[in-house]
Amino acid sequence: MADPSSGIDTDCVTLTRFVLEGQKGHPRATGDLTMLLNSLMCAVKAVSAAVRRAGIAQLYGMAGSVNVQGETVQKLDVLANQLFINQMSSSFNVGIMISEENEQVIVVEPQKRGKYIVAFDPLDGSSNIDCLVSIGSIFGIWKVDGDNYPGVKDALQPGRNMVAAGYALYGSGCMVVISTGGRPSGFTLDPNIGEFVLTHKDMQIKPRGSIFSINEAYAKYWDQGIHDYLKKCKYPPEGKSPYNARYIGSMVADVHRTLIYGGIFLYPAHKKSPHGKLRLMYECAPMAFIMEKAGGKATDGKQRILDIVPTELHQRSACFLGSQEDVDDLLACL
Repeated sequence: MADPSSGIDTDCVTLTRFVLEGQKGHPRATGDLTMLLNSLMCAVKAVSAAVRRAGIAQLYGMAGSVNVQGETVQKLDVLANQLFINQMSSSFNVGIMISEENEQVIVVEPQKRGKYIVAFDPLDGSSNIDCLVSIGSIFGIWKVDGDNYPGVKDALQPGRNMVAAGYALYGSGCMVVISTGGRPSGFTLDPNIGEFVLTHKDMQIKPRGSIFSINEAYAKYWDQGIHDYLKKCKYPPEGKSPYNARYIGSMVADVHRTLIYGGIFLYPAHKKSPHGKLRLMYECAPMAFIMEKAGGKATDGKQRILDIVPTELHQRSACFLGSQEDVDDLLACL
């Protein structure tokens, strides 16, 4: 409720309050997940601040190394990775972490170890940093039941086992979209109070949209089914409007737009990347979790992304997600 004399909401719902209220619906909840999410949000705030100050603090440009994916590491990649690792280690609720920037799992020291597994891309779309295009962070959270703390063998779980997932978008503002098993909700960072405030409750994607998002530079390597689907989008029957093409090149920004407006995001496998390019555990699976909880659909073209059991930490996958009817139309072409 806003105070009419000040225009300030005196009863705003912060992300912490939102999660605590949800926790009341689970009598056996310990509050550990809430504490972990708070630590994650602290890392997101710090990354958001670093992104805004990147030019002034001379954080643009390359760090002079290559990550496990064979990609050139940006200075902000390194900073964001350390922020996520340090904040989650100090939450006392994480046992192991999987980061895009680290070849092996990150095992938390015994005195700080908890029962959650977190996989994350600390700075998605970092190739766009220098030109000020929207970038983001992606995370998925699993829990190991029982008395044992998680080990490396516990990390390779399908996305359907996640207890929470979300992403942060650093653009015109800083926004976090998160689901702990129900409809995802969006929280916008209010810089005046330093808190994420609920702005998009119970987000739901349209059954059908009018936007497709794909990097058409790889068109000559695609399978015929992708060409057939895009032809239907671009050249519909008389009386129907063609779909709009929108592609930013940052997964968080492209998927967020798809969630808000409907449509479909496509990142197919092709002749140069036969297993796909996006990483399953910290890109495809968390985004699939969010999309399905919002009423959408996510597939690799053969099965639900959330049903894929990973066999390696940095496994790649094709990824198609968005409005149910749009994804169904694509599957009919594959």
